Amino acid sequence: MKRSFRGEIFFYYILVFVLFTITVLAFQYQREKSYKRARLENTLDNITEITDKFIRGNHLLEDNHVNDLADLISILPETNPRITVISKEGKVLYDSFVKDYSSMENHYNRPEVMRARANGSGANIRTSATTSQEFYYYARLFPHYYIRAALVFDVTVKDFLKTSTQFITFMVVLFLVIGLILVLVTIKLSYTITKLKDFAVRAGSNELVAFDTKFPANELGIISGQIIQIYNNLKKTKDDLSTEKEKLFNHLDALDEGIAFFSPQKVMTLSNGKFIEMVNLLSKKEVVSATEMLESSSFKKLHSFLSAYLETGAVDLENKVPKLDYTVSKEEKYFRIYSIIFADRSFEVVVTDVTRLEKRRLMKQQLTSNIAHELKTPLSSIRGYLETILENWPIPEEKQKYFLEKAFFQSERLTVLINDISLINNIEDAGELFEMKQVDIKKITNDVYEYFSSKIEHNKIEFIDEVKLNTVISGNESLLFSVFQNLVENSINYGGQGIRIHIKCYHRDERYYYFSYSDTGGGIPKEHLPRIFERFYRVDKGRSRVTGGTGLGLAIVKNAIHLHNGRVSVKNRPKGGVEFLFSLSIK
Repeated sequence: MKRSFRGEIFFYYILVFVLFTITVLAFQYQREKSYKRARLENTLDNITEITDKFIRGNHLLEDNHVNDLADLISILPETNPRITVISKEGKVLYDSFVKDYSSMENHYNRPEVMRARANGSGANIRTSATTSQEFYYYARLFPHYYIRAALVFDVTVKDFLKTSTQFITFMVVLFLVIGLILVLVTIKLSYTITKLKDFAVRAGSNELVAFDTKFPANELGIISGQIIQIYNNLKKTKDDLSTEKEKLFNHLDALDEGIAFFSPQKVMTLSNGKFIEMVNLLSKKEVVSATEMLESSSFKKLHSFLSAYLETGAVDLENKVPKLDYTVSKEEKYFRIYSIIFADRSFEVVVTDVTRLEKRRLMKQQLTSNIAHELKTPLSSIRGYLETILENWPIPEEKQKYFLEKAFFQSERLTVLINDISLINNIEDAGELFEMKQVDIKKITNDVYEYFSSKIEHNKIEFIDEVKLNTVISGNESLLFSVFQNLVENSINYGGQGIRIHIKCYHRDERYYYFSYSDTGGGIPKEHLPRIFERFYRVDKGRSRVTGGTGLGLAIVKNAIHLHNGRVSVKNRPKGGVEFLFSLSIK
């Protein structure tokens, strides 16, 4: 049968107090006993001291008048003490209780004499072999003999040595008083404990607890109220999380991607059906665990990635979010495998069927053949102008200048084209080679304005830059300049005169700055919006030829922003013009 809370307190109180009382009483008893024995031995020591002075002062041993000690005994305040003088060899030289002391046995090995020989003095309680009486003996060693003083160990001496019972009475009374106080305290304390017990029972039944009971205004009352409040908050939070969890499960099941979450020990904690399906498509055998999945050749790169960050444990994941993103092919299908490791070393794996996107990417790569065409156009023009000059030589100076200027213009166009191609290839293929440092975007937008200031004034363009100073990110200054340069150049070339260009940073969170670039020009036809970031794609090819565009500007914008861990999108403004929305990673 379980004891109540009050019963527990009483039980442990009694146990502790009894042990404490026994310890104190034993100590007090021994202390008082030692004290009274010390007093008695001090009295006997005084007798031996007086006796020694009497013997030496009256030369009793030299004159063989030791029996004169009887005169000393008669004047001592103690009642009938027994005095014995013993030589160092143990021979009894005098004993006040025995007339024929010369016939007494040798006292060399008497306990009190042995202790006196070892320590200078010694005491013992025993029965005398000569008188058959029980004595309290005290012997002291002097230079030439032992003097032993003793009292008959009778009722008087025993009562003197007996310890007092007053302290025991005091401890019992103290025990009762403290017990009464504890009763009163536990009655008040048990009220709060009982209420907490009722709360625990209801909480165990998963009920939302609304207590109207007032707890006492002390620490326990405050703690009790806080516990109930915390429980109610946790209960509500748990219910909300259950709802959100259900939403998450429904969302995962509706995704086209396969997604799964794993513990640091590579145990799958959550996944959707699509993930299991795709993993099994990529594996040669049925996969039911993370270990089997990572053994597949398709996930070899993922296995190496996880081993580098999870098994060594040397990488600080608090300030770094490791990511892995690669594509594998399987039976003419392409799958993108994406993984991210969180700060607690758990990780996420996402498998996406990108067959359609990958094939589109391959098709887009084929468009690089357009480069040859793009290069042929300016080269053919340059060659044609030069051939005209050479074949019709000599020609008038004004004609020479005309053809040379045309050739020079085409060479500049060819240079820009080659530079743009080189830049976009470097971004895609060797992005890690670009130097990253702290860059203030406000300085970039100011430099872009200065670069196009004459064209802006010529075209009567209103340039509004709301980016604030100290909008600092870790990036490549040259690439960031190219982003804003290409956007502004497109607005100048295709927006028309009298438009307004507006640049602003409209939001910031812990990881990104979010920017908006817009103009009030003619906008982009809706059917062209999805493709404007493709290489060499032009909305109006004829017009682009006139304005000298390479068709790579927005592709450079997109790839440069992606290199800075950002995203870019474009839309037409309701009142005319186009707006680019993009983000740039702070770190």
